Amino acid sequence: MFMRPPMHPLGPPMKPSFSKDGPPSTPPPLMYTPTTSPRSVDPGSIRRCKHKYVYVWLTNGQEFWFYPTYVGKKSISGYRWIGFMWIYYGTDLDKISSFVCF
Repeated sequence: MFMRPPMHPLGPPMKPSFSKDGPPSTPPPLMYTPTTSPRSVDPGSIRRCKHKYVYVWLTNGQEFWFYPTYVGKKSISGYRWIGFMWIYYGTDLDKISSFVCF
């Protein structure tokens, strides 16, 4: 017979406040613009970069280090390096002109 464990008087235990999908604990590995030839963007090509450092070039001319934690069919999200810390960031895949995955 299955016995349910007793409930804690304050309710079920809470999940930890951290996640494997959080930002990296260190800055990007390289602090310069990569010179490797960039790849064109589609969900399949950038999906292999999930949980890795990625240098991204946007169609509006911006470029930055990125650490993706989610890749969908039309969008991507994760953490963007702003020079001294990671911030949560997301964008449509069609706004990324190219990227290099490390």
